Amino acid sequence: MPDGSLEIGIIIIIIIIADCACSDNDFLQSYVSDWSSAFGILSGDLPPKQPFWYRPGILADVAQVKSSLSTPAQLAFFLAASSPHSGDWLHAMPISSCGLRLDDEAVRIGVGLRLGLTLCVPHKCHRGALVDARGLHGFVCKKAPGRPARHHALNDLIARAMVSAGIPFHAPKSHLVLADQMGNGRMVFLWSPGRLESH
Repeated sequence: MPDGSLEIGIIIIIIIIADCACSDNDFLQSYVSDWSSAFGILSGDLPPKQPFWYRPGILADVAQVKSSLSTPAQLAFFLAASSPHSGDWLHAMPISSCGLRLDDEAVRIGVGLRLGLTLCVPHKCHRGALVDARGLHGFVCKKAPGRPARHHALNDLIARAMVSAGIPFHAPKSHLVLADQMGNGRMVFLWSPGRLESH
């Protein structure tokens, strides 16, 4: 008797079905016929792996959805959502001490931004600019409520990464120039390999 559990299972299955009367399986033949008419004639033995059977259907559905998109924004959201590893953030462990725990509202907004869904009622912000239903204006508005908090969170994230990598790092305020100081919407870390830069 083989040692592996897989071999033992196969032997048990063969013993169980040995005395069963097998039919031609009309459902299987009908499925193979429909599949062949849609995706091409099969030659030789039927492929045993499931991805061979469902991948052509998935690709056809993707092509159909992509052809129905009418605006550049819809196409951008679709390509972003279907790109490799686009949903990896959903697998992150919800560890509060590492800042990985998201409440229901954060998950709703994150998924909505990724898929281009409606997140809010169209309105005007404090500066008088129009905010559409997707709520993307909050990323560029200088008076958005969460803007300072995001800057502080980003500074803290960079500080932790530098410390973990063993790179000399001190208070973020002395080595990070924020977007408001630069005036170009970017943040600069004043550091080069081996030493901290001073400007």
